[in-house]
Amino acid sequence: MEPIIRFENFGFKYNAQQKPTLYDINLSIGKGEKVLIAGPSGCGKSTLAHCINGLIPASYRGEMTGSLTIAGKDSRELGIFDISRHVGTVLQDSDGQFIGLTVAEDIAFALENDCVALPEMRERVMKAAKLVDISGHLGHAPNELSGGQKQRVALAGVMVDDVDVLLFDEPLANLDPATGKQAVELIDQIQKETGAAVIIIEHRLEDVLHCHMDRVVLMGEGRIIADMSPDQLLSSSLLSDSGIREPLYITALKYAGVEIRADMAPASLETIKLSGEEKEKLRRWFGSRPEAQAAEDKKLLLEAEGLSFAYDNGHQALKNVSLKVYRGELMAIAGTNGAGKSTFSKVVCGFERQQQGSLSFNGGDLMELSIKERADHIGYVMQNPNQMISKVMIYDEVALGLRTRGVAEEEIAGRVEETLKICGLWPFRNWPVSALSFGQKKRVTIASILVLKPEMIILDEPTAGQDYRHYTEIMEFLRKLNEQGITVVMITHDMHLMLEYAGRAVVFSGGRVIADSSSAAILTDPETIGRASLKETSLYPLALMCGIDDARAFVQRFIDYEREAVRK
Repeated sequence: MEPIIRFENFGFKYNAQQKPTLYDINLSIGKGEKVLIAGPSGCGKSTLAHCINGLIPASYRGEMTGSLTIAGKDSRELGIFDISRHVGTVLQDSDGQFIGLTVAEDIAFALENDCVALPEMRERVMKAAKLVDISGHLGHAPNELSGGQKQRVALAGVMVDDVDVLLFDEPLANLDPATGKQAVELIDQIQKETGAAVIIIEHRLEDVLHCHMDRVVLMGEGRIIADMSPDQLLSSSLLSDSGIREPLYITALKYAGVEIRADMAPASLETIKLSGEEKEKLRRWFGSRPEAQAAEDKKLLLEAEGLSFAYDNGHQALKNVSLKVYRGELMAIAGTNGAGKSTFSKVVCGFERQQQGSLSFNGGDLMELSIKERADHIGYVMQNPNQMISKVMIYDEVALGLRTRGVAEEEIAGRVEETLKICGLWPFRNWPVSALSFGQKKRVTIASILVLKPEMIILDEPTAGQDYRHYTEIMEFLRKLNEQGITVVMITHDMHLMLEYAGRAVVFSGGRVIADSSSAAILTDPETIGRASLKETSLYPLALMCGIDDARAFVQRFIDYEREAVRK
């Protein structure tokens, strides 16, 4: 059977760059296949996707070598409109894909362009909406929907044209863990019902492999490093060699001395086969690890009591929220989209004013302080660094807060130098911000807050969209800041981040705090996981599978061991 997508000795160089981004790509994808494309940031994954969906050369100009055929036709001879009849793309940011004022209008957009008759249009829109289970929201505006519902609408909008290929660009990046799991299951269901080829580009390997994938294409520095089954890949060292995070259960088995082989079917916990001896190895490893040390008492820094807040549209975002943050903590705030996490941070920073309750910081009343005065004590770092940066040069961006406070230039120079060195940005001090990577920009925004010498920093999704290497780089940097005495609070959907770095987690659901405990305790509690749309760590079922009754203790000992291993 002729492949739907075929690259032969393909290369691509952007006009604005000196070196090619893709080299010697040979890849074929047939109808009905499910392929995961993985690799570190900058490896060429997105460029490969842009070649498949026609954005190259329609929007991004450059020089192609070799050949790319789509449905048997040379891509150079096809316009982006022609390619869109074969390839449907679901973007990472669903909001950037919406056209219509209602869900129904958005799904119908492609059909309207094709001048499809109204009765047939309605029938096809309803069929696509039912397939993705969004038919009950056809009259809603897209911006009224949750993150998972928005993704369903975007998927229906490309499926309505009956395409041969569904291309997903980091579909899990902006979703909470439970919704991400549902998204992977939905993609699997759609593929089975339509027979389309599915291509997924994603950092979160373990989450995607929750459902069967035929192949994983691993990329590095513009080339294909491997093209093999998930079982073959997980039984090799290619992921760790490439700086890609392995599934946690694989890492745990390796720590216990278990050799991972392809015939074990290690692609998921549902398929993996462990012998009695291999299970015993895990039990022995668990027994050899020391118990977790009790946390030492810390001084109270921030206390919220009975906070309630409603937006002007009547939405009650916080309902009688009480929690404490202790000096020197590195803690996480987790929960589903719309649970109240970001609203709580806005109230703490003074961007919003609570209608009920009290806030104290270092024993003083926060209500008496302005936004500027609160910022002298509490720094807030947004998820997207581009929304915080306002200066062209790195030095000026980090100095901005001090200059607006009227600090003398001599003192500014010393404090900016010290902060840039702490943040690993001193070599780039005379660079424009635009020359930095996303992760480096994130550091600049942290530096611009850190230079003000706050006692506490709140970070909204500090590692969103980062590959494992950049994720580790950012988190190790934050850990070192924490060790210098700065209290760090992270709002996150990333369960791995909670486990690895946050000693304590507070879980929000429906505007309330529903759990406050260690990360290991929360991610092994089925009730909390269900109420807050979290996802249990794969370490929990692995422990039970191997006959370890105290799964919570197993997870905690793995975390402690992992922290030691990462920091050696």
